Amino acid sequence: MHRIWMFLGALAGLGAVALSAWAAHGTPAGFEGAQRRAVDSALTMQGWHALALLAAGLMAERGRGLAHLAGAFFAIGAALFCGAVWWTSLGGAPVGPVAPLGGTLLMAGWLALALAALKR
Repeated sequence: MHRIWMFLGALAGLGAVALSAWAAHGTPAGFEGAQRRAVDSALTMQGWHALALLAAGLMAERGRGLAHLAGAFFAIGAALFCGAVWWTSLGGAPVGPVAPLGGTLLMAGWLALALAALKR
């Protein structure tokens, strides 16, 4: 099961690099200001949480059950947060509390990872 977190982390990292390249070179004209800042935020969060998923996978491999919970929180939280930000930035209808819920799950993931690190 720990491999799923590492697999998702690697895919999230791949996506972050690909989307960063698109944001730097392929965005439509006028894609600036608040839209651009929101996309930069989503890319930053995706990149950091790609690494967090890798850490969760490594910790879960060593038998730390809370690391699996952290991995789930990171995967779902990043999908919700980054997905909602991208959706809205690209002109989709606002999705209400999806981004804040994703952010809350990301914070819960960090807490679970911290607690997993304290377990023997």
